[in-house]
Amino acid sequence: MSVSLQFINVPPANSQPPVGLIVALHGWGANAEDVASLLPYFQLPTYQFVFPNAPYPHPYSAVGKAWYELRNENMYQGLAESRQLLTEFLQSLESSTGVPLSRTILCGFSQGGAMTLEVGLKLPLAGLVVMSGYLHPDAVPTEQQEIPPTLVMHGTQDEVVPLQAAIRTRETLHSLGFTVDYREFEAGHEINLQMLEALRNFVLKTIG
Repeated sequence: MSVSLQFINVPPANSQPPVGLIVALHGWGANAEDVASLLPYFQLPTYQFVFPNAPYPHPYSAVGKAWYELRNENMYQGLAESRQLLTEFLQSLESSTGVPLSRTILCGFSQGGAMTLEVGLKLPLAGLVVMSGYLHPDAVPTEQQEIPPTLVMHGTQDEVVPLQAAIRTRETLHSLGFTVDYREFEAGHEINLQMLEALRNFVLKTIG
């Protein structure tokens, strides 16, 4: 694909070089603006934020985007292209932001959480945060010795991506000898303030 990801870039509030970088991926049918609207709730003013738009138009929304097809007849169509685009995008960020992958946190919600695992498990990132996400078949790099520190969060009342998806992610990674910080919240398919607080604490513990 001869395309590059469009994105929203928000430098640190203090005009200083960023302490770290947070790349946040939206879900199926949302867009970068949706996740960027949560910026005040992250409460990480010394960090730079990047909010990429998925490359594909959403089939049911004029403004929504998709990382790949989720309808059954074309399930996962476009995943390989998005994986390559997102990997190259993440690897290009150090030259534009000055922040290496070792100080970059990749996080995502729902389909964006699935993409976080799809791409992030194979890169030397500082950490991964998955909110209401799921693990694709064959996403786990079985030959790797370690993966980035990973926080998996899910709502117990989620009717879109069932809680079992998060449990399966945790158990799959555990079975390969990887440790996962796993949290459940009384919530539906959403990003709530408790999740954002847990994300903030994870970022501060991982990068500082």
